[in-house]
Parts: sequence; C-alpha cells; structure tokens
Amino acid sequence: MRHGMAATALIAAITLTATACGGGTDGGGKGSDGKISGTVTYWDTSNEAEKGTYEQLALGFQKKYPGVKVNYVNVPFGEALAKFKNAAGSGGSGAPDVLRAEVAWTQDLANIGYLAKLDGTTALADQSDYLPKAAAGTKFKGATYGVPQVIDTLGLFYNKKMLKEAGVAPPTSWAGLKAAAKKIKQKTGKTGLYLRGDDAYWYLPFLYGEGGDLLDTGKKRITVDDAPGVKAFAAARDLVASGAAETDATDGWDTMQHAIKNGDVAMTLNGPWAIEDTLAGKAFADKSNPGTSNLGVVPVPAGGGGQGAPQGGHNLTVYAGSGNLDASYAFARYMSSAEVQAKTTEKLSLLPTRASVYRNEAVAANPNVKFFKAAVDKAVERPWIPEGNSLFQAVLVQFPNVLGGRTSPKEAATAVGEAYRKLLKGDWK
Repeated sequence: MRHGMAATALIAAITLTATACGGGTDGGGKGSDGKISGTVTYWDTSNEAEKGTYEQLALGFQKKYPGVKVNYVNVPFGEALAKFKNAAGSGGSGAPDVLRAEVAWTQDLANIGYLAKLDGTTALADQSDYLPKAAAGTKFKGATYGVPQVIDTLGLFYNKKMLKEAGVAPPTSWAGLKAAAKKIKQKTGKTGLYLRGDDAYWYLPFLYGEGGDLLDTGKKRITVDDAPGVKAFAAARDLVASGAAETDATDGWDTMQHAIKNGDVAMTLNGPWAIEDTLAGKAFADKSNPGTSNLGVVPVPAGGGGQGAPQGGHNLTVYAGSGNLDASYAFARYMSSAEVQAKTTEKLSLLPTRASVYRNEAVAANPNVKFFKAAVDKAVERPWIPEGNSLFQAVLVQFPNVLGGRTSPKEAATAVGEAYRKLLKGDWK
C-alpha cells in the first residue's frame, strides 16, 4: 500500500502542475494593490445542528473582503474525504479551494500531494496562540498543511433527572456504569447506555481505558492486538451482553441521538459537536429554569488501566491545485481567527483551538467548554501518520461483530493487528 500511495502522489503532483487553475474558482488572487479577489469554494463538513452557523460565519468573510465571493457547500462528513480525493485526483475539477478536514485526513491528503503547504503563508496567523495538541495534528514531515479550527474529545453525556430518579451518580468506571444501569432499569425501565457500534472511534475509550493504543509510533510497533486490545473489546462486549448498553451496527448516530433526546436511554458517549443537537431533544428542552440544564457531561468511564478518550477535531486545509491560493489562505486564517472561534463557541459550544479564546469572558463561562477543555488537555493523541484514518477500517469491521457476540475479543484484536501489518509497510512490527 505504501508503494501505491507513492505512485498516487506522483500522479497527483503531475496533475497539479498541469491544472494550476483547478479548485472551483473563477480566477482572482491578489492584485497590484494587494487586495484579494475572485471566488473561494469552501467545503464544510459540519453537522445539521452546526452548518447554519458555519455558513453564516463563512459568508462573513465577504464583508471583510468585498472582492471575494464565498461559495459555501455543506458536504456530509461521511462522504467528504472520498469526494475530495476523487475531485483532486481527476484533475481538480469540482474540488474546493478550502476543505474542513477531520484531523486524521490531513496527513493522508498531504502525503498524496493534494494539500498546499501553509508555512510562510497568511493562513498561519499567530501560530503561537494555537494549543500544542491542536497544532500537532496539522503537521506532516515537518511542514504544516492545516489550520486548527476546532479540537474535541469524547465525554459521557447523561440525563440528570434519570440518574437522580435511579439514585445513582454519574459513573466513573465501566464497572460502575454496569451497576448504575441495573438501577436505572429497575427504577425507570430505561437502558443505561447507548453505545455506537457502527463507528470505530467509539472503541478508543475502551482501548485507552485498558492502557492500550492502536500503535506505538515512536517504536513503529503495532499494539492494538496486545492484551489491552483484547480487554478493550471484552469490556465493550460485556456492557452489551449484560444489558447495561444497547447498540446498533447500521445507523448509530441517528439511533443514538433519538434515544438520548427522547429519554429512552440515560447515557451516551459523545463530543461537543453533539451538545446543541442533544439539547434540542424533549428530554433536555425544558427552558423553565434559565441557566440550568438536564444534560450532564463527565469524563468517559475508566477501564482496568485508567481513563482515556481520543483527541479529535478539524483542520482547515487548502487544496494545492486551487486557482486562488491568496484568497484561500486568507479564508482559512479568517475561519480560524480568535474572533470567529469565539462566535462558534458562543453559538455551538465547540472548543476553540486558540488559547486566547479561552480567556474570552463568554467562552470561559460556558460550563460545557470548561469540561471539554479539561478533557481535551488529557485526551490521547491519535497517530499523526498518513494511514491514521485508515486504521479505523479494520476496527470497524470487528467492533460490531464483538458487540453482537459473533466474534470473540481475542479473534477481533488478532484480526485488527493482522490488518495493520498489511497496511503499514516498512519497518513496522
């Protein structure tokens, strides 16, 4: 696969040289007066609850730069990476100038030559203001290919009223969650936890909680099939088998959100991107007590090896074949500016990537930001390698089978390890 990636990168480099005016613009750039003009096409991957805010903020760029037209396009998150690769790989026709990329996409796209280096450009204003963890996910081979937009991690969302009725506190361990779920079922008839089985990201808190990891990138060692990896699959399976959790391997997000918002389950694992959508549910929509909320958020429960949740987030990346790089760099800078990040946090409770924004009075007073900022500080960084996003595929194949009792934890961990050894060539062990 490494050979195939290298070949793709060579083809991409040739393509980009031949199609310097790609990227969905109508030309433009920087005139002799230093002003930028033309069109910037922006692919935003935010969800239904977020996209209205992001569109409004993106179009605000036009007020600062009247000579530039922003073409805002909301692309479903699950489709965006493949669509971008297809567009960029076919000569750039239809590719955006700026892509909102999940942090694990950045190294992948940089490796195959689809992203512009941002070092020395106007995109990277006030670099020292970025949180170190957020900045780490923008690098590839010593160069910068992304502008940090948001950072996040997973937490345990819970229905305060339901836990109070059952007489239980928010659990701090998976064993505690099982015990709490039993009481919740007895008192309310509801299930304790909804656990997504259709997304490998939701496996990571179990793996980190057993003291494991997917890889040891420093030693170039595959670790997912070590003992902690087996225990992680077993811990997740135990929650479902015991009745403490329910799961769905086909439509996890919608089913999970319906369950928590409707009051059918007491808890979910989720991130700051889900706060606004969750609060819109009937189980949390009581506005009779301003300043209070029925939604609680605490760290993900710990396993036998401690507590841990994955670092996530999004970077703003610029297509290397854009026909309007000057405007694209300026747009990426604007969308990650302290001003825009503060507005995003105010409206959506998303976590800023700039340290200065946390000193904003309104941001500092947001209880969800307070929690998730502390959680992000302790979050486990994912492998910043080109194959980082592909690591999820092998877990995704096994996770629902383990949760459904069709595959043993040992078989699943072994299968994932074997898949990684095929994926990661060279001196990986």
